[in-house]
Amino acid sequence: MSEGAPTAVPEREGLPAQSPPAAPDATTGSAGAGTPAAGGAATGAVVTGRADPARLGWLRGDASESMWRNLGLLGVLVVLIVIGAATRPDLYGNSAWVWDNILSILKLASVIGVVTVGMTFVIIGGGIDLSVGAIVALAGVWCTTLATQSYGAGGMIFCALVVGVCVGLVNGTLIAYGRLVPFIATLAMLVAARGLAAEISNKQTQVSSNTSINAIASDKILGIPLLVYILALVVAAGWVLLNRTTFGRRTVAVGGNPEAARLAGINVRLHTLLLYALSGLCCGIAAIMLTATANSAQAGMANLYELDAIAAAIIGGTLLSGGRGTIIGSLLGVIIFATITNLFAINGLSTESQNMVKGGIIIAAVLIQQFRFRSLTQFLARNKALTTT
Repeated sequence: MSEGAPTAVPEREGLPAQSPPAAPDATTGSAGAGTPAAGGAATGAVVTGRADPARLGWLRGDASESMWRNLGLLGVLVVLIVIGAATRPDLYGNSAWVWDNILSILKLASVIGVVTVGMTFVIIGGGIDLSVGAIVALAGVWCTTLATQSYGAGGMIFCALVVGVCVGLVNGTLIAYGRLVPFIATLAMLVAARGLAAEISNKQTQVSSNTSINAIASDKILGIPLLVYILALVVAAGWVLLNRTTFGRRTVAVGGNPEAARLAGINVRLHTLLLYALSGLCCGIAAIMLTATANSAQAGMANLYELDAIAAAIIGGTLLSGGRGTIIGSLLGVIIFATITNLFAINGLSTESQNMVKGGIIIAAVLIQQFRFRSLTQFLARNKALTTT
């Protein structure tokens, strides 16, 4: 081999052999066609005649996926409204009824919406929580005992939040440090929490006599129920936490690849523990809201909330495998299910038919989600291959 001939960089630790740096171009002074000169700024030039991925447009990028998905969910809501107007034109012709119906849908979505925010964090973090409905029931029953009610509204709210967080911490400890599968750990908690709630309440309905708590469901601000404001605050806080904080970025990292997150310095176990505590906190908030709505609490309340929350998160685009999801998408999923429930109610259709429709929507959403994610990944891979050849 001649002394001036370039040599390839040898392979290291499984990395492919790298080509030597391109020799400077005698006429342009650059390090080769399409390569910025040493010390020069990258210009985003066209490589081999094909556009740089940065110039493909944000409408075709990975960041736009959630936007298109949310627009699709809004389209579904429009279709549901059109169906309602077509089936009950007598009702939709009354503007006052339409406004009241919108508020009813939002109020119906408020409690399960708060639970769904916590569920979305857990699923993005690579877990699942089947015990959210039971946690809501346990927190509601515990905060409506005579002993707790004697401390007033503040004592009831504090009790519900503490119970929710503590049960969430138990779930997180079993999963993160006990290394139990999330499905098994939370399924066991579902049974245990329901049993404890029945034991505390002696299988009786406990009436809430606190007027301040009961007023949460009836009070309005500017004509909008207070429950809707609570949902909006929880959703806003969840959005900021997921998209504007280190906690949110770590959640996505842990859900996408736990081992890579660990190697990057993230305490995966502690973060998993905090995710389930956050889910429990949301359940505690929902327990107060649901208790205020019914003016009572019992062990059987919030039945199947775990399935509704998971379904809403999936509809909103959260991947069951973790690492991907949005709070706004989950909120739209909750509103869609609440609108379907309302649509069936005003048309006098059975709950069984409603559940069958919900099941079909969930299956369709998962299939579409898998197709969209796979096709987007292939699209990005193809463009990356084209620009590097």
